Amino acid sequence: MNMHMLLVVFVLAASTHGGAAAARVVGTRRSMVLDDVALTPQMGWNSWNHFGCNINEKLIRQTADAIVSSGLAKLGYKYVNLDDCWAELNRSSTGKLQAKASAFPSGMKALADYVHSKGLKLGIYSDSGNMTCSNQMPGSLGHEEQDAKTFAKWGIDYLKYDNCYNDGIDPKIRYPIMSKALKNSGRRILYSLCEWGQDNPAIWAPKIANSWRTTGDIRDEWDSMLANIDINDQWADYAGPGGWNDPDMLEVGNGGMTTEEYRSHFSIWALSKAPLLIGCDVTAMSNETYELLSNPEVIAVNQDKLGVQGKKVKKQGDHEVWAGPLSGGRVVVALWNRGPKRAKMTAHWSHIGIPHKSLVKARDLWEHTTSPPLKHKIFAHVESHAVKIYVLTPIKESLS
Repeated sequence: MNMHMLLVVFVLAASTHGGAAAARVVGTRRSMVLDDVALTPQMGWNSWNHFGCNINEKLIRQTADAIVSSGLAKLGYKYVNLDDCWAELNRSSTGKLQAKASAFPSGMKALADYVHSKGLKLGIYSDSGNMTCSNQMPGSLGHEEQDAKTFAKWGIDYLKYDNCYNDGIDPKIRYPIMSKALKNSGRRILYSLCEWGQDNPAIWAPKIANSWRTTGDIRDEWDSMLANIDINDQWADYAGPGGWNDPDMLEVGNGGMTTEEYRSHFSIWALSKAPLLIGCDVTAMSNETYELLSNPEVIAVNQDKLGVQGKKVKKQGDHEVWAGPLSGGRVVVALWNRGPKRAKMTAHWSHIGIPHKSLVKARDLWEHTTSPPLKHKIFAHVESHAVKIYVLTPIKESLS
């Protein structure tokens, strides 16, 4: 059974949103996937959430060094992405974007060479309008071909493409122009739309991009994280290998949430097949932050080759069950307590697409333990704002 058939089966068994969208996805796969880019959700780091406009080449080099020396690179974090404010306010006399000389005196080609020498990839930022969102550097509207060729010449591997100062032009007109320009640039560049979900990009972006923002910007706050993942969940059926829903970058390690809230953040992003783009200072992260970001079993859920986005399958007040199919007939399930008090939470096999009589072994991805065979359901006592996440592997059908 291929991935799209499995997707439809799971939607029919467990979706709270219905199966019509999944059927549409099956018929639209996928022009960008031909490049074999982002067959699993992209992983890496982005400068914006922690540093904003305060970036320079020393910081980017140190970040690349830290991603390698910490072991994050071996876990799959390979993109080192500059966000806004890297360029001069004005283009050159020939119309080219120019790296800000005060912050990147060696230039982008030298920076890309350095990042590549570490076995990593360099990402960059632009905007589908006249200026970027900071209003401190030019956007690429009307310069798409020129900018794409410039990025390719520098050795850029990833483009985050924002939505500010767009003259009111339909995003379904603006964003495909850069997609075509990147394809014609002579270099394979991952294309990440940042349209903020305003015009439902999950419907039209799979044909032109490798990921698309479904939401506005995340903040380092519990309520913001919840709002973004709930919006993102509505579009689960449109994601798959080569193109992913993006509820925005990770805030883990930036200090605005508790450890358990960050554990929930990372777990649900992984289950939802969201891009895992670290947003903290990896040169100074705590052991606690590193433990959250480096859990190989949670990362494996995100990077599972089946490529089906998990979703919310049961909600009872603040208590939610999220689940999704994995390769090898396995299922990932999360018991997520969004409420203020510790609670006993249960997921029945019927909620998550497992035959009722199946015997199942459950792997706790944070405790790194495996249960004895379970029948009919899994339950746990879950602390406030915490999550328990498991990979369930059916063993056989029970006789009772």
